[in-house]
Amino acid sequence: MNEINDSRTVEKQYSSSNNLNTRISIHDKYSTNKQGFANWIYSYYEIPEDAWVLELGCGTGSMWKEHKDMIQKCGHLVLSDYSDAMVETTRNNVGGHANVEFKAIDIQDIHYEDDTFDVVIANMMLYHVPDLEKALAEVRRVLKEDGKFYCATFGEHGIIEYLSSLLCEYGVEDDVNKNFTLQNGGEILQRVFADVERKDYEDSLAVTDVGDLVDYIYSLSGMTTLGDVPKDKIHAVLQSHMVNGILSVPKEYGMFIACGETELH
Repeated sequence: MNEINDSRTVEKQYSSSNNLNTRISIHDKYSTNKQGFANWIYSYYEIPEDAWVLELGCGTGSMWKEHKDMIQKCGHLVLSDYSDAMVETTRNNVGGHANVEFKAIDIQDIHYEDDTFDVVIANMMLYHVPDLEKALAEVRRVLKEDGKFYCATFGEHGIIEYLSSLLCEYGVEDDVNKNFTLQNGGEILQRVFADVERKDYEDSLAVTDVGDLVDYIYSLSGMTTLGDVPKDKIHAVLQSHMVNGILSVPKEYGMFIACGETELH
């Protein structure tokens, strides 16, 4: 997928929160790890008292809504997204706080001074960025020398790979963007950051209503070859793989924690 088409896909996918909410809801409803991915991510955040924190790609802001204590700890928190609509959704979800700023920001061009932030966060979004090298250089630039960068992502052997294998007879292929995954993300980050640590989140889906999974599939831009497959066909295939009323779907998610600066920067 070229950069122009990828940018248009992102704009379409995130022009409203509907698709994102559909994807979030299936994890909330069927995940076997009851800690929850968001809570797991937060368990690794090290945010100093009065820290300046920037989140890029904040989505609906639901993660911060559930952690008001973390908001209060920040000296200044900037919640940003490429999409204006997502920024407004986040503003509505998080509510007013004297130390919180809501902004539309392109990670490839962050309008802040060098060494501004103690923490930068970019969860589940780096694979969308057309010029990832430029984006990470920008993150490193606005991050203080001893600051930390947290970025969650997916692996290449999870939900989409599994669903594509079940639906391959209909010509469905795994077309998900793999520009930044658990498999290649560490190497990419090491071009900019001196220290990179990978954390893996153990989880799966135990789906009891495959109709929810059909809705999830149609919310994805990475399975575009589904256009000619009727939903009832997909429903039947998924249902045929249920065992004792449950469809077990593998998940592969995790995050990287990066800090320090390479000698090249």
